[in-house]
This record gives sequence, C-alpha cells and structure tokens, in this order.
Amino acid sequence: MKKTYSLLVLFIAFVMSAASFAADVRDVRLWRAPDHTRVVFDLSRPADYQVFQLNDPERLVVDIQKTNLKKLPSNLDFQDTPVSRMRHGVRNGGDLRVVFDLSQQVKVRSFMLKASGELHDRLVIDFHEKEKQARTVKKAVDITSDRRPVVIAIDAGHGGEDPGAIGPGRLYEKHVVLEIAKELQRLFNTTKGYKAELVRTGDYYVGLRQRRDIARKMQADLFVSVHADAFTNAKASGSSVYALSQRGATSASAAFLARTENDSDLVGGVSLSDKDDILAGVLTDLSMTASLDASLRIGSNVLSEMGQMSKLHSRRVEQAAFAVLKSPDIPSILVETGFISNPGEAKNLATNWYRAKMARAIFNGIDNHFKRSPPPDTYLAALKRGEIKPREYTISSGDTLSEIAARFDVTVTQLQRENKLAHTQIRVGQTLKIPES
Repeated sequence: MKKTYSLLVLFIAFVMSAASFAADVRDVRLWRAPDHTRVVFDLSRPADYQVFQLNDPERLVVDIQKTNLKKLPSNLDFQDTPVSRMRHGVRNGGDLRVVFDLSQQVKVRSFMLKASGELHDRLVIDFHEKEKQARTVKKAVDITSDRRPVVIAIDAGHGGEDPGAIGPGRLYEKHVVLEIAKELQRLFNTTKGYKAELVRTGDYYVGLRQRRDIARKMQADLFVSVHADAFTNAKASGSSVYALSQRGATSASAAFLARTENDSDLVGGVSLSDKDDILAGVLTDLSMTASLDASLRIGSNVLSEMGQMSKLHSRRVEQAAFAVLKSPDIPSILVETGFISNPGEAKNLATNWYRAKMARAIFNGIDNHFKRSPPPDTYLAALKRGEIKPREYTISSGDTLSEIAARFDVTVTQLQRENKLAHTQIRVGQTLKIPES
C-alpha cells in the first residue's frame, strides 16, 4: 500500500512538474505590412517549435512543444492577408498545434525572439505573398523640365511590435512620428522640385538595415528618421537632431539614445540572420565622409528651424553610432521631435497643430539646404543656375492673394511658402514668385 501511495505521489509530482515547465501563449498579435503579414505569439517562456506547409488546400502548420493556448484573441482581423482562418488544438497530450488556412501560396519565415525588457519570449511567423513584391520607387523625372526632383526618404521610427517610447495617457511614439512623417511628406510633395516617400506607411515594423535599403532603392538624396525622445527623468525636454558618428558619441545622452534606438530590432522583431553586418571598414570611405558632412549641414539647418518653434535639447547636431543612419552614400539625420516622456511635450505631440508645426520646421530646414546646395542633375539645381525661370506676377490694385492663387491654379499656402509671407496682406507693385501648380 505504501509503495502504491509513493508511486502515486511521484506521478502527481511529475505531472505538476511537467505542467510547470509548459509555456503559455499569453497573446497573439497580427501586423500587416505592404509585402507580408506577421503573426506574433507572446510566450511565457521559450519553446521548441516546427513549421511545415501543406497543399491542396494551402495550409501552414505550426507545432509548439509543451505549450498551452486557452483561446484565440477575438480581435484578430485577417482581412487583406493571405490567411483566411486560424485554428488550434492539442497534439501529443501537451503540444500546441496551430493551423493557418491560406488563400494563396506564401513564402514563410519564422524565428524566436528572446525576452527583452518588458517583452516576453516571442515566436514570429511571417507570411510573404509571392504575388506581392516589396515596394519599389521609380526614378522620378520632371517631364516639364527634364530634371529630376530631390528625393527624400522619410522614416517614421519604430512601428508594429515596437511602440517606441510611451508617454502619458499611453501616447505611443510610433503613432506620433508616423503622423509627423505623413505631414512632412505632404509638404515636400506639394513643393516643386521634391519627391518624398515614406519608409514605413503603416503600423508595422521595418528592420533598421531594411530602412536604409528602402532609402537606397528610392535613390534618395536624404534619409530623415523621425522620432520622439524619452528619458527616465520626466523633466527632460527639447528637440534635437542627430547624425552618425565615425568615432564615439558626442555626449552621454547621444550614446544613451543610440543604444536605445539600436535595440529596436530586438523589440520590433528581426531574426538573427538579418542582423547588421555592414560597415566594418566602410566608415573610412570617402563616400561616407562626404555624406556625413552633408548630414551635419542639413542637420544644422533643421535644428535652426526647430529652434524657432520649440525648445532645443541641444543647440548642436549630436552624433552617435545610430544603426539606422549607417548609409555610406546617403546623407542621413535622425530628428527627435521632443520628449514624449515629458508631460508638457507629450501634450503638444498629441495635437495635430503641433505635429504640423514640427513637420513644417523640419521641411524648412531641409528645403533651405537643398535650395543652396542642390544635387547637380535636379530641378532645383537648374533653377539655381538660371536655366529655369520661375513664374512671377506683379500685384496690381484690387488684387488679393486668393484671387492670384486661383488664377495660377495654386493654393494660398503655396504662395505664402514660396514668398515667405507670414500673412495674406500684399501691396501694389510687389512681385510674387508663382510656384508650379
């Protein structure tokens, strides 16, 4: 009897021990990017897994060993994805099997991410659609002048699994900077001589190296990464601009920020095979030196404009080893629009009017630089050399700015921007430059 009792106790202990080592799926999240769909399993502990695909019909099977999933979240929306349905069940008594029913053939990538900070261990499944290719940007040419525009790659930091800094009221950096980036794109694309494209167009994560690669495919003349800073001290405040450093960081705060931003791949989800192996020796290359010099000049212009509408955290362009800025052939800057950890600045960054003002300041700084130093084969360069004459109009009695705008098929805002008018008051005899419609 005692022997039977002892065996029963050992069996119960074994079962309880096995259960204690099982992983729980705490959450399942879905992110949609232009060329792939990402599903993330949030796990309580690491787990071994395997994936395999089945045909007729198309399915992906994911087996996660010693893992429990009580029920799937009800908010998973697979609309406009290659996944038509997701189901799960128990396999081998304690393993989890998840089956994705697919509407088309896909290429699948999967990897585990170790726990980092407040984030748990995660299993990442990427569905790459074979019909959809990664977004590319055609080389832009102005058909009216046979000169190309200056191309700006605008990178909204973080995204998807990586919220960035989180301010009071759960204000997410990833949402704030995407709105600023969209407004900045609008300003460039309504100004003759520019073409701006967003690196990240929605709420999904793009790896730091991939962000640079996207800018290179755009054949960008400038890469500008938009962020909102955070610090342990809520009193920290002010906007700032950063460039890459070939040596050490120019300040302790720049070094701290670079470490934080470079950890984004751990949070957002980039497999070890995609880790950055660039620039072992290329930092000494002349092309990097030239692009870095241009980065510092552009950064100074942006900093000067930002200083007119916000407090500056630093009055010089700071430098550190930011991974996202390591393009050897593209001038690159990182703009911190303020401290989202500061209640006052977070309140501003949450408003459309302040985001628009910040975008305007960044635009003005970049525009000032390229009007003075345009790439030689661009419309702006031809304009500077006098090869293209801007339209002009001399104001007569009874003219109003709105009537002039309507006559030339432009907006009042475009007229004000082109002529640096702070208001709509004009005077007889004044000559206005008319931007292209």
